[in-house]
Amino acid sequence: MELARQRFLFAASVFVLCFHSFCQAKKPPSYTFVKHAADGPTVSYHDYIIVGGGTAGCPLAATLSRSFDVLVLERGGSPYGNSNISNLATFVRNLADLTPTSPTQRFVSEDGVINARARVLGGGTCINAGFYSRASAREVREMGWDVELVNRSYRWVEEEVASEPQLIQWTSALKEGLLHAGVTPYNGFTYDHLYGTKIGGTTFDRHGHRHTAADLLKYADPNRLTVLLRATAQRILFRDGGRQRPRASGVVYKDEKGNVHEAYLKDCPGSEVIVSAGALGSPQLLMLSGVGPADHLGSLGIEVVLDQPMVGQGMSDNPMSLIVIPSPQPVEITSVQVVGIAPSGYYVESLTGLNLRADLLGASSGGGAEPSRASSEQGNEEIYPFQGGLIVEKLARPLSRGHLHLKNLNPEDNPAVTFNYFVEPEDVRTCVEGMETIKRVLETKEMSEFRNSNQSVEDLITLSASLIVNNRTRHDDDSTSLEQYCKDLTMTIWHYHGGCQVGQVVDHDYRVLGVDALRVIDGSTFTFSPGTNPQATVMMLGRYMGVQIQKQRLVGDVEIM
Repeated sequence: MELARQRFLFAASVFVLCFHSFCQAKKPPSYTFVKHAADGPTVSYHDYIIVGGGTAGCPLAATLSRSFDVLVLERGGSPYGNSNISNLATFVRNLADLTPTSPTQRFVSEDGVINARARVLGGGTCINAGFYSRASAREVREMGWDVELVNRSYRWVEEEVASEPQLIQWTSALKEGLLHAGVTPYNGFTYDHLYGTKIGGTTFDRHGHRHTAADLLKYADPNRLTVLLRATAQRILFRDGGRQRPRASGVVYKDEKGNVHEAYLKDCPGSEVIVSAGALGSPQLLMLSGVGPADHLGSLGIEVVLDQPMVGQGMSDNPMSLIVIPSPQPVEITSVQVVGIAPSGYYVESLTGLNLRADLLGASSGGGAEPSRASSEQGNEEIYPFQGGLIVEKLARPLSRGHLHLKNLNPEDNPAVTFNYFVEPEDVRTCVEGMETIKRVLETKEMSEFRNSNQSVEDLITLSASLIVNNRTRHDDDSTSLEQYCKDLTMTIWHYHGGCQVGQVVDHDYRVLGVDALRVIDGSTFTFSPGTNPQATVMMLGRYMGVQIQKQRLVGDVEIM
């Protein structure tokens, strides 16, 4: 009985929803510039070397290739031809796949929360729940970005990947429930971040097919871009740039066969290595390359290029709390469509499906250890019936901060990361307020038809508390105290960020401080997760900085696509 209980909602703890549908994978584009690293040259030279073909890396590469020779090193494979990526009906199966070539790589934070990072061309846009929503006007100002270029860059992304969703009955009821619960006003369909309740964009089209950052490579100049798959960067190479400043000169990487390759920057002004490997991968690669806290690097035998103690600091993950709602009637398949945005600092969203995929892989691991492998070749377990949905709340700006450090010298292994969830009391208060809002939503008439009449909201909380699996310490009152519920039963919504923050590790042009010819452009530079869900802004940032870099480097009037 205990085994079945744990199986039932490990997946709920990571949104691992599985749906009965057998759509065909979307037809892949004919990208002549994408190849496996094993087929690449041993040595090559480029204007720009981008480490990470993810959410920021793809639009950045597409933009820079209009004027320059660009190499992208992506440690994962192609998203095309994988129905679990392309189709809404099966997308979350990726999160239960622990094989070495999976589009996701699982990690467990030192806080005991099970998490995942992308390992595929297109990055997190290939494995998420598809919600598309811009950063707020306030956040854009805080970032110090040019508003006009930001808006143009968002539109450039949206023309290819985003659209208005078609609401199902559940999300229509959720929308009305949020309004009756006081999350007002109603802002209709919009990509903009506005207080109240709104319908956001989606990266799943009307046929249930996903659009990703990899689709933005259609805008690239195929003669100036090379994308290498299964190319794992080992370290950034440096040479003396004069004036006692190190200068990035290239990247050493391995292909899937273990062969070593070297990619160098062309010997001309403006050429750069750009790290877009994500909030775990970017600080990890800087440290492996000798840029980081000298004491920590020295303890691992890494030659220090630059003592930069802020690399790996300021790590933050937006904690998520949820309530499971078994429904007496069938609930259609959907991704995130509606969001409630509260001024006090939390967001409410929902996912639905016909079944939950149970996965024991995190249930038995203790502390911060990696989960053990399942017996299935795909790392998947059985499917257990579930009919209903999840309503979740996310902290918009957690005050609690953590840190990241290397476990070893292997770039394929996860670094150790601590997020320090709920260390700050204000985070607990905000979480409780969000949970109280979910309770009010569940008590509305609109949501009542999706609840069993014999289950109170308190019953649902108790049920959820008994099902959620993580590696955190549990207390006797975690199902009766919302404060303890938030702290004990917290999960991730995969919006972690930090480690290479602006003003600490990089400047406002994303150049690494103290080093020449090196930038970091991705979510590791953020001090907060922009918008309700960050994928729109991370893709925008790739486009935005691609345009900015061209402006900085090119002379005269140049048309930038």
